[in-house]
Amino acid sequence: MTGFRRGVRLGIDVGKARVGVARCDPDGMLAVPVETVPRSDDSVDRIAQLAAEWEPIEFVVGLPVNMRGEETLSTTDARAFAAALGVRTGIDVRLVDERLSTVTAHAALRSSGRSQKKSRSIVDQVAAVVLLQHAVDTEKSTGTPAGALIDLDEEPTPDV
Repeated sequence: MTGFRRGVRLGIDVGKARVGVARCDPDGMLAVPVETVPRSDDSVDRIAQLAAEWEPIEFVVGLPVNMRGEETLSTTDARAFAAALGVRTGIDVRLVDERLSTVTAHAALRSSGRSQKKSRSIVDQVAAVVLLQHAVDTEKSTGTPAGALIDLDEEPTPDV
C-alpha cells in the first residue's frame, strides 16, 4: 500500500436521471453502495449531506468518455456536476475514466439473478462501487491517485 492516502472516498456515477453514490472505508479495502440520488436541482445538496456524514477526503466522479476516449455530452454534464459538487462542499474532486462501469454493474447484477428492470433502482450505486473500487485499487497498486484532480478555478460550473 505504498503511497496510498488513507481516508474515506465517495464514488459518484452521474447519470441523466439518477446519481449513484458509493463509499469506501478509510483503508480502501472495500467500496460499498450508499444511495441512488434522483437527478434534480437538489442532487448536489443531497450528496453534500452525505459528504457531511461520511467526511470523505475526496470525491471520485466517473468521467463518461466514449470507447475511443473522446468526450461526449455526458462528459460535459459529469464535469459540470463534479465542479458544482466541489464548489458546494470544498472537497477535492477527481475525474476518473468510467468506461464500462455501468456495463460491469449490469453484468454483476444479472449474474446475481436480478433482471435489468429490477436493477434500475440500484445499478447506479453498483456502477459507483465499480468506479470507486477501481480508483482505490489503482492508487494502492501504483501509489498514484487515479484520474485527474479538477481545478475548480478552471472548470465551468453551469447549472446541473
